[in-house]
Amino acid sequence: MFEEPFMRRALLAAVLLGPLCGGLGVFVMARRMSFFSDTVSHGALTGIAVGLFFGLTDPTLPMLAFSLGIAGAILWLKQRTALLTDTIMAILMSGSMAAGILLITRQKTYVGDLHRYLFGDILMIDSRDLWLAGALGAGTFLWLWRQLSPLALLTAHEELAHVAGISVSRLNWGFTALMTLAVTMSIRLLGIVLVTSLLVIPAAAARNVSRNLRQHLLLAVGAGLAGGVGGTTLSYQFDLPCGPSIVMTCVALFLVSLPARNVVRSSA
Repeated sequence: MFEEPFMRRALLAAVLLGPLCGGLGVFVMARRMSFFSDTVSHGALTGIAVGLFFGLTDPTLPMLAFSLGIAGAILWLKQRTALLTDTIMAILMSGSMAAGILLITRQKTYVGDLHRYLFGDILMIDSRDLWLAGALGAGTFLWLWRQLSPLALLTAHEELAHVAGISVSRLNWGFTALMTLAVTMSIRLLGIVLVTSLLVIPAAAARNVSRNLRQHLLLAVGAGLAGGVGGTTLSYQFDLPCGPSIVMTCVALFLVSLPARNVVRSSA
């Protein structure tokens, strides 16, 4: 397996992106932002469609731009309208998906490329993706290390965080930008349809067996790593699609965490 260059790149991508999504997933789950990340990932379809429409062989830049644009639009509309957050996200997700599909249907050779982006393809991972994932992972964990306490307070009680002098708006924008970049970078490995699962499932499994925030964060990082590497390995060994293999590995970890939860509680 390690003799194949594409598998080495895929495993390294899983090592970089699995822990990254697992760590961010702790706050995504606690802040009930699972639908937010789903909206951002589906919004990336428009960026992919624009890139393919203009003949780009690599639509990474328009995909990143549209994902960040969708995330920014959610926060902007949330601050300036009386609409509920899930209503805003439903509008933007539906609109961006429709725009992307309309653009894609104008092309004659879209099916193969679209399938790869919808469900992930380890063959799409290249050296540039690994450098971007490495830089994003290092920057995210440095940011989390410096902002862990303010972010924890913001997650627990936004008004209390504001009273404590925390720049709530800047913290929200920073976390949203990092989460959006992590989701977008993971699309190549997992696909648009499944990428949110790498944010949510490892964090949920870790929550079952953790006793405090720091333990939750460390276990979620480990679960993300195990899910990413385990799923990528199973994908190669059994000739399975990479994205669904990673998701099912994460689901297996979650199922194991359910009985482990009783053991942790009884020993507390």
